[in-house]
Amino acid sequence: MTTQTQRIELYYAATPNGRKATIMLEELGVPYHLNYVRISRGEQFRPEFLAISPNNKIPAIVDPEGPGGTPISIFESGAILKYLGGKFGRFYPVDPRAQVEVDQWLFWQVAGFGPMLGQAAHFLHDAPTREAYAVQRFSNEAQRLYRVLDTHLAGRDYVAGDYSIADIALFGWATRNHRHGIDIAAFPNVVTWLERIGARPAVQAALAIPEPAAPVAPAAFGVVQPAG
Repeated sequence: MTTQTQRIELYYAATPNGRKATIMLEELGVPYHLNYVRISRGEQFRPEFLAISPNNKIPAIVDPEGPGGTPISIFESGAILKYLGGKFGRFYPVDPRAQVEVDQWLFWQVAGFGPMLGQAAHFLHDAPTREAYAVQRFSNEAQRLYRVLDTHLAGRDYVAGDYSIADIALFGWATRNHRHGIDIAAFPNVVTWLERIGARPAVQAALAIPEPAAPVAPAAFGVVQPAG
C-alpha cells in the first residue's frame, strides 16, 4: 500500500467541491495541510493560485510525492478524486468494468449534478432579479437529476457498487438539497444514502473543519491545520 510521508497541500473553501477533497483525504488518513482560499476576497485570482489552478477554482492540491517521486499539482475536483483513489488504491476500483461504473457516475456529477444544481440555487436565492424562465428551467432540471439518483439508488447502498469516489463527489452537493428547491422526502433512497454516508467518521471529520477564525494578511492565503 502506498504511504505518504509529506503533507499534501490542499487549497480549499467550504463548498461542495471543496469538501470532496477533504472527505477523500480524511477517508484515506494521509497527512495534508489545509490552505483556505477566500473566494469572497478574490484570492482565487492570485498568480500563485492560478499557477496551481488555472481555472481559478477550488479545490486544488499539490502532492510533493507525485509520480516518480516528484511534486505534482492537480486542479478539478474529479481529477483530484481519481488521482488520490488511484495512488492509494482506495475508493477507486482496479477492475476496468468497476472503474467504468464509478467513472460514469463521477462524470455525471461533475458535468450535471453539480453545475445544474448550482444554477438552480443561484436563480432561486442569489440572482439580483427573479427570472421566472431560469427558475423554472433549473428547478425542473434539479428535480430530474434527483429523480435519476433516487431511481438508481433503489436497492443499492452506494451509487457504483462499493463506497467510492462517486459517492464522495455526489454527497456534498446532495446535502444542499434545500438550496436546490428540493423536497428531499420525495426521494427516500437519496435520504437513506445521505444518512449512510453522513454516518462515516471521516465524512463527519471533514464536515467539522471550521472556517478560519481570523483574517490573514492580504499578501497570503489563509492557512490552518485540518480538524483532528
